[in-house]
Amino acid sequence: MLNYNHTINESKNYSELKISGIEPITKINLRGKNRDFITKIGKELSIIPPSDPNTSSGNEKLNVLWLSPDEWLLYSNDKIDLKDRNVLVEKLFDEISKVKLGSVTDVSEHWVMINLKGSKVFELLSAGCPFNFNKFKNSKGAVTQTLLNHIDVIIHNKKINDLNLFVRRSFCEHLWRWLNDSARFT
Repeated sequence: MLNYNHTINESKNYSELKISGIEPITKINLRGKNRDFITKIGKELSIIPPSDPNTSSGNEKLNVLWLSPDEWLLYSNDKIDLKDRNVLVEKLFDEISKVKLGSVTDVSEHWVMINLKGSKVFELLSAGCPFNFNKFKNSKGAVTQTLLNHIDVIIHNKKINDLNLFVRRSFCEHLWRWLNDSARFT
């Protein structure tokens, strides 16, 4: 498995806004449709994947984001060392993929997570995003997939004015620069 260096190692503070690159955490793409798949995920992770569109579920260690009717993104709240991440992926793979209930793909190196906090978070996002955040910003656990400055992102509303934004590794530095440039004018 590749072990990339983390591309964003800093935090920036602006007026009522903090933008932080989060060190690599575990991210796993889960795909499946049937009840046995959902049950197996629930047993293995102690989390039931959400069935309602654009929602999430989680516990103290993990979050599961709804991406489509048969797809979820699982991510850890804290950094998990490579050995433990491999054990988790192998366990899920053995219980789901090997028995053909669904697919399990480690996408930890594919997505970079940026945390946005503060009362001006949605003002910043609205500067480069067509999504209407009016309902989203008051919905704890809400999830959306949208474009931000022409870049595909996944946004998870953890708490009021506290978001995790997932961007593909190849676009993360460009988006990081845009976020910081735009934050100066919010």
